[in-house]
Amino acid sequence: MKRIFPMILLFALLLCVPVRADELTLDAPSALLMEKQTGTVLFAQDEHTPREPASVTKIMTLLLVMEAIDSGALSYDDTVTGSAHAASMGGSQIWLKEGEQMRVEDLIKAVCVVSGNDAAVALGEHLAGSEEAFVARMNERAKELGMHDTHFLNCTGLPAEGHVTSAYDIALMSRELLRHEEIKKYTTIWMDTVRNGQFGLANTNKLVRFYDGTTGLKTGFTAAAGYCLAASAERGGMELIAVVMHCDTSAHRFEAAKAMLNYGFSSYALAQPPADVQIPSVPVVLGHEEAVTPVLREAKPVLIDKSLAAQLSSEVSVDPAVTAPVEKWQRLGTLTMRAGDGVIAELPLVAPEAVARLTWWDVFRRLLRGVCMG
Repeated sequence: MKRIFPMILLFALLLCVPVRADELTLDAPSALLMEKQTGTVLFAQDEHTPREPASVTKIMTLLLVMEAIDSGALSYDDTVTGSAHAASMGGSQIWLKEGEQMRVEDLIKAVCVVSGNDAAVALGEHLAGSEEAFVARMNERAKELGMHDTHFLNCTGLPAEGHVTSAYDIALMSRELLRHEEIKKYTTIWMDTVRNGQFGLANTNKLVRFYDGTTGLKTGFTAAAGYCLAASAERGGMELIAVVMHCDTSAHRFEAAKAMLNYGFSSYALAQPPADVQIPSVPVVLGHEEAVTPVLREAKPVLIDKSLAAQLSSEVSVDPAVTAPVEKWQRLGTLTMRAGDGVIAELPLVAPEAVARLTWWDVFRRLLRGVCMG
């Protein structure tokens, strides 16, 4: 027993050692891991090769739907009427009938949970008038997001020659979709129903049930595309996006995604700029205000190696003085964040408001006031 216990302890310690990126071995031709808030790529493998994405395509479909809801062009309670074209979709579906009416929210649920092709087409047609017009919007949005490896031919991911994207591009559109927190209400459903409980839904993304912190996102499979997955999960205030494409089995896609997520959560953390840092005022020469106190323009978190989390420090440097006029958001200094001896971020300190320059008449009146008071 005395010999066995040290071996058990050593094995436990080995399990706690974070896996390095170069030690990740994935059964996935294309893969990528991205931290959502900063957009930092933590691991990549053949990430720019265009491949068929199957139903992972629907991430873009859902993005356009969520953006329409945010803009007021669409409501969760709007009624969508199924067309003959939508009803003709094969593959994963909810058996939408021509002329059947369903709420937008139920169609979103059907897309997120069971990857309903008919539901996706119905939403696209409702928003743009036809699937072709909706797909044009998808490609336009892809360009705006910098998805240079992508060309969509439909809104479902059903096989079509030339309908391709890459692991990197999938991460980009996944990141954009996850900015809409409401989508997680649907992408985290394990089991539910539509049609007043008459039609059951079970999530195709098994990580929703079996991986702690899963927030989504979308599976996909066709014979040509193989098994694909965009998986997102959040732990400790950090959300990661893991993308795998063209896996040979469903188990391999989930294992590959879990391996990347485990690596990310064990190796990285988000560091917030210190909220209690003291920032000195900067004197303003010839200004209507004698001084201005700089602020952080954007208090964005910084991605750090988790092993450095206990070594964080910060320092502030500001200009000794500034001459008016001072523009709003004019840079007046820097907040430097360090981890040990290394600099991890240099964040600009800026003027929160504009300060106008004194006119000669303003200067004269101040001098006159000073003489009178003296």
